[in-house]
Amino acid sequence: MPKIPYPAVKRGRPLPRRFPSPPLMSLFYTLVKPPVQLALRVFFRQLQVRHPGRLNAEGPLLIAANHPNTLMDPLLVAAHRRQQIASLAKSTFFQNPVSRWFMEVSKCIPVYRRQDAETGDAAETPEEMARRNEQMFARCYDHLDQGGSLMIFPEGTSVQERRLRPLKTGAARIALGAEARRNFQLGVRVLPVGLNYSDPRRFRSDALVNVAEPIRVADYADLYRHNPEEAADALTEELRRRLESRLVITRDDAEDDLVRQVEDTFGQYLVPAHDESATPYDNFRLTRLLLRGLAWLEHHAPNHLTALRQHLHAYETTLRQHRLSDEALRRGTPQQRAWRGVTTALKLVVGFPVHVYGVVNNYLPYIIPSMVARRLTKDVEFIAPIMLVTGMLTFGILYPLQTWLAYRLTHSGWLAGLYLLSLPLTGFFALNYWNRLADRQERLRLYRLFRRQPDTVETLFRQRATVLRLLDEARQEYLTATAE
Repeated sequence: MPKIPYPAVKRGRPLPRRFPSPPLMSLFYTLVKPPVQLALRVFFRQLQVRHPGRLNAEGPLLIAANHPNTLMDPLLVAAHRRQQIASLAKSTFFQNPVSRWFMEVSKCIPVYRRQDAETGDAAETPEEMARRNEQMFARCYDHLDQGGSLMIFPEGTSVQERRLRPLKTGAARIALGAEARRNFQLGVRVLPVGLNYSDPRRFRSDALVNVAEPIRVADYADLYRHNPEEAADALTEELRRRLESRLVITRDDAEDDLVRQVEDTFGQYLVPAHDESATPYDNFRLTRLLLRGLAWLEHHAPNHLTALRQHLHAYETTLRQHRLSDEALRRGTPQQRAWRGVTTALKLVVGFPVHVYGVVNNYLPYIIPSMVARRLTKDVEFIAPIMLVTGMLTFGILYPLQTWLAYRLTHSGWLAGLYLLSLPLTGFFALNYWNRLADRQERLRLYRLFRRQPDTVETLFRQRATVLRLLDEARQEYLTATAE
């Protein structure tokens, strides 16, 4: 595929197409950012930004991130940066008049790709694509020249997998071109940002925005003057290296499945400080440690790794057959957990009226985003962002509407205010109650299984003990070898 030529870098070149007026963009950003921040805090159970100071550094700044979760990725970064960010987006988002207005007022710049031209109206000929992308480069240069922040996803496409696909050189070429326009005195930096999701599709999952050290583009000035393409390749390689250091990267689906099984089920046994209150960064470090340990086992103790895979698979299969999880077996035998089961049941009985109140008053705003996402797309990458945006609308519309109805029924402002306050509180209570109820049902299944098939339960505990022993032996071997 031929490379897009560098556009003219003359200072003060007029842009072929400008953003909407700055006051309009500033007002839109001011109005939209707070509800987006709130929506993200609601959507994710834990949301952590590692090194927020780097993310909020002054421009000119080119933010380059991996792209596992489509529209959620730019929202996650923009919501945690004080300065407004302009983003590159594929040209198909600009074909619809409504989405085009939203993209332009959000300071998005269209990128014209060959695959888009083959399936839509983005560009008719290679010459037309080249001309439009020259305009795109010019707009990026101008934005950085004014000290702005620009976000780009150098992988080019969004796929929900724990990998880093080959990076395109567009980010490096934009940064180098902007610096060359000012004889490498502009001060552009490329900021690698690793976006890690525990489960990109699931509501109340975890997210980690893991920010790396910025790359100073002026350091590539001599190489650029000698060979621009070689400079772009070198800068892209450094960007790839720093992104990889901030991401969980698995080689294939089999390795990813094994690591998820181990970290979800036995993570707290491998890292003593790892527990239910662990932060997303704690989980990130645990997963990276597991990947290094598995790679070491594969080369130095392959038989041990094979045995671990087999016993873990057998244990997980037995759990699934009886609709159980490791949590049900985690804290001792069924007899030891009997009293805890009684206290949990009492809490469920006492909390049931509040749960019903929360479900009745929050059902529509909670269920509509899920229904809309299932109807609008079958691409898993779009489910979470559609749910997030739809949820902002449903909660923003239905909560005030329900409060207004409460006021009309009671003719009391303070009662309507208390009702509004109760909506989010009981909504979260209902979610937590449902999870506790599911846990309780699982414990009851384990207790019934123990009463009817004690040998099966003993088999489960033996399988679990075997997996723990293999994991502990592997951990000791790995730590001893790496320490040496």
